[in-house]
Amino acid sequence: NKEDPRHKRREAIGQLLFSQTFPNGKFPRGKLDPKIPQIIANVKKIDMMIADAAPEFPIEKINKIDLAVLRLAVFELIIDKTNPEKVIIDEAIELGKEFGGDTSPSFINGVLGKILSVYGRKSRNKNN
Repeated sequence: NKEDPRHKRREAIGQLLFSQTFPNGKFPRGKLDPKIPQIIANVKKIDMMIADAAPEFPIEKINKIDLAVLRLAVFELIIDKTNPEKVIIDEAIELGKEFGGDTSPSFINGVLGKILSVYGRKSRNKNN
């Protein structure tokens, strides 16, 4: 639901991450969502996972909004782990539909599926 506060929060985070994909991208002044600094601190690790899952698309060639959505979703799936995987993926696909191009939802779904199958399995095995 686009009016759900959790969706709106992800939307805002995605927009801030999108702004960071441009040279001189700056965060607005004021209080930031606590996930933002955590995502930024892990962006190299997150980008490595995205690059591994989509080797035919170098990070710098991925649509900037798709990259922002993927960074948020990968952070939530692999690092944060406070929401169900299905919810995170569904939300990422919805953000792709809302802000990305025609191929964004399927690209996002494919990349997240690959990441979850590789890194999610490793993560779950460590917790068992």
